[in-house]
Amino acid sequence: MPSIPQRKITVVGAGYVGMTAAQLCAQKHLASEIVLIDILEGRAKGIALDLNQMAAIEGIGARVVGTADPKQTYGSDLFIVTAGLPRKPGMSRSDLLEVNGKIVAGVAQYIRKGSPESFVIVVTNPLDTMVHLMRAKTAFPAKQVIGMAGVLDSARFSWFIAESTGANVTDVDAMVLGAHGDSMVPMPQFCTVNGVTLPHLVDKARIDAMADRTRGGGAEIVNLLKTGSAFYAPAAAAVAMGKSILGDERRMLPCACFMNGQYGFEGIYMGVPAILGKTGVEKIVEIPLDNESRILMNKTAGAIQKDIELLRSLALL
Repeated sequence: MPSIPQRKITVVGAGYVGMTAAQLCAQKHLASEIVLIDILEGRAKGIALDLNQMAAIEGIGARVVGTADPKQTYGSDLFIVTAGLPRKPGMSRSDLLEVNGKIVAGVAQYIRKGSPESFVIVVTNPLDTMVHLMRAKTAFPAKQVIGMAGVLDSARFSWFIAESTGANVTDVDAMVLGAHGDSMVPMPQFCTVNGVTLPHLVDKARIDAMADRTRGGGAEIVNLLKTGSAFYAPAAAAVAMGKSILGDERRMLPCACFMNGQYGFEGIYMGVPAILGKTGVEKIVEIPLDNESRILMNKTAGAIQKDIELLRSLALL
């Protein structure tokens, strides 16, 4: 069995994304203790018990704790926040803003009180707005509070590229920037298949079709499932980000970071390439944008700002 770091990870929310994130953290040996917290204490405890019993089969050394008590999260090194109402067919991420904003604000209180040095990865939708709220309510340095968005959206784009080109998805590197929503900005000029850029492999019409499908990737799954939303890929994306931070892997991943002049934006969270290491966001990487991409980035920033203003009107910010 690999050596397990003596650290603590808390996953907030024992829905499908949260339970899958806890499972992946355990299987990847990221921490000696994994806390799964949910307002439904029985659900969190039941999942924790199941995961602990799986440990005998999978060779997992971590202890998983299920709880409804915020005090059991104190001293965590990393939080993955998945709690919130999932989308239903016909709902946009912004429809969730008020109810999930109250949930995130409550979670931020006990993170700030009991784990002031922790890193926080927010998965709750509407993503860019919720991570903005989390940072405001914790008052943590911006580099410690990050949103999971671009890793998931890029993974979706990667799969559609692999399907379209017939390539193995492991040879595909894709990039999606901007908000986690309908205004996201797929960047085909920075997508490659084993080093070959996407525009050299398929025509513009096929690229546009893949980009549109990526923008609607979450809704496509919601409409197919009828009673839920995606969970495997979102959980894997959040855990990949946490692993890069805790292990100081310094991976460059697209994620929602606080803009401080980068790309011409100030004071909002949005999806950009960032190097994630032991201090959190080590660096935001600025890539050259053509006119079309810059217009789309301005549009996505406007959509995020609109949601932030709505949060203020609801007295959540």
